Amino acid sequence: MNEPQKPVAPTINPSDITMPDFPLPRVRIRIALFGILFGFFVLILGARPSWFGVDRSPVVGFVQIAVMLIGLAIICISGYSVVHALWRRRQPSISADIGLRLVSTGYVVVLFSGMADVLGIGSHPLPGLPVFGIWQARGMEIGLAVIAIGFVMMFPYKHKARHEITPTP
Repeated sequence: MNEPQKPVAPTINPSDITMPDFPLPRVRIRIALFGILFGFFVLILGARPSWFGVDRSPVVGFVQIAVMLIGLAIICISGYSVVHALWRRRQPSISADIGLRLVSTGYVVVLFSGMADVLGIGSHPLPGLPVFGIWQARGMEIGLAVIAIGFVMMFPYKHKARHEITPTP
């Protein structure tokens, strides 16, 4: 008698599966890049107000530090939006997640370094005039380096194709 044949499931190799490559969200990237430029403008306005004719003090005070930190926050948020758009609807890698946390940690370091006098942990506590000192500058530089490392880790990268080597007889 004829026995019915069982259907054989085709074998699927992982290399045969391809993910669709979505187009870049150009409008989102464009808006975020304008946000980065605006944040840079705000940062420069806080760092060098004399370039814009709004310098009122010979020292870098609380308002200038606050404006610099707001500009840097705008840059970090817009930069995250640009880099996240480069992932094209794919799941970000673990290194990208760690990079996001490094960007956030770097901003916290910059924030606490910049506002050290206002928070009472700086060299010029608050009854006096808060002055942006050398240690605050070093703390901000370290925080900015951590932010830069975080952004580098967030960029998507392509894996090189792994070729299996078959021994020749």
